[in-house]
Amino acid sequence: MPPLANGDIRGNLGMNLITELRQRFGERAVLDSEQLAERAAGIWRPLERLSGRALVRPENTEQISELLAFSHEHEIPVVTQGGLTGLVHGADTSSECVILSLERMNQIETIDAPQRCARAQAGVTLQQLQEAVAPHGLMFPLDLGARGTATIGGNAATNAGGNRVLRYGMMRDMVLGLEAVLADGTVINALNPLIKNNAGFDVRQLFIGSEGTLGVITRLDLRLRETLSSHQMAFASVQSFDAIKQLLRHMDRELGGGLSAFEVLWREFYQLVTTPPARGRAPLETDAPYYVLLEAQGSQPENDRARFEQALSSAFEAGLIDDAVLSQSESDCERFWGLRDDVQNIFNDGHAYTFDVSLPIDRMERYVEDVKAALTAEHIQNVWVFGHLGDGNIHFAVQVPRGSEENHRAEVDRAVYSPLASFRGSVSAEHGIGEEKKGVLDVSRTPETIALMRTLKQALDPKNLLNRGKVIDV
Repeated sequence: MPPLANGDIRGNLGMNLITELRQRFGERAVLDSEQLAERAAGIWRPLERLSGRALVRPENTEQISELLAFSHEHEIPVVTQGGLTGLVHGADTSSECVILSLERMNQIETIDAPQRCARAQAGVTLQQLQEAVAPHGLMFPLDLGARGTATIGGNAATNAGGNRVLRYGMMRDMVLGLEAVLADGTVINALNPLIKNNAGFDVRQLFIGSEGTLGVITRLDLRLRETLSSHQMAFASVQSFDAIKQLLRHMDRELGGGLSAFEVLWREFYQLVTTPPARGRAPLETDAPYYVLLEAQGSQPENDRARFEQALSSAFEAGLIDDAVLSQSESDCERFWGLRDDVQNIFNDGHAYTFDVSLPIDRMERYVEDVKAALTAEHIQNVWVFGHLGDGNIHFAVQVPRGSEENHRAEVDRAVYSPLASFRGSVSAEHGIGEEKKGVLDVSRTPETIALMRTLKQALDPKNLLNRGKVIDV
């Protein structure tokens, strides 16, 4: 079918575009603007509605290619969406765009147990993948609180981190190969089940972490690991940040690489998630300055348990921890993780700005003190700090009274981001840049690096149609 004239396609939300898309992709595959208004803008913004000229739900790569070629010809902006679990407005839409939803690209195509890899479409949820590979004695080690909603395509597009980066790395370390579609509809087949493949440029890395600005990830080859039968956890209270640094090295060394998570909760956050209306209850007294969640995984339950207990005992003898409670069951492990993941409490009594930054561990104590001092000077008291300290990532949640969000945004951003500039810490450890952090990208990237990012964007998306306005401006 020949495309409509530009005036019709780019007109003022007329039905011509909807009619054309439904003829190409099917009636049920295309939602119009009224149907879009029935959909939430994301799991964190349930009261906000999606906006756009249309939402298209392709079933395969060929349909995605056709949609992008069509949009490229008529210069229609496209925003790709997965599970809408992002935190930096990286999948926000406007009334001028077409939304490309990957919700129907939800098939796990193969699970290759001998090769320990799986091939899956980008709309598969993280939990769906985890559950599918488990009967094969395998696991996909990426894990997030939003596992039931977050999609693996979105995980790759944002280079998700999560709870076990310390042992398994970021999402880019788990992607063996991928397929992506460029802005003009060109399909890039870089699918590959091999761990070692040093044949020229590694083009998959262009798309991982690019947040949908360079192409649409459609299918992925993912590296799996053997399921581990041993799971040990503990919560420990610690009196000094210096002891935390020593404890990280001590546990990693004593457990011989078995340490899979090392999460730190500053006292205020620990108190928040263990005091009503929070659902959790404190496994330890609440007056220590720091609390550490430790997790180890292995394959010999009895030996691993003894080794874990011995490592904690020697840490206690060395004065690195004050007190600790060990998990006795998987339900205990779930309760421990539940405390760390119960971030919803930061929204109970006001609006909360959330931040994820990364920096050298040696700089963290002073950095947190500086940020808190700057916020106190602005009469902001509710500041919670927690995060994946084992991999250099901490989170801030800064609460201000509801209705005053815009009044405080600039000063809060300045307090959190300005101290990072002196040692080029990262303004985004794992959440991405999106629209929210675009203005502070230069804290973490040099002018030359940002210029190279613009060159890549212009080369792969010369009309600036894919996720326009996100990550960088061109």
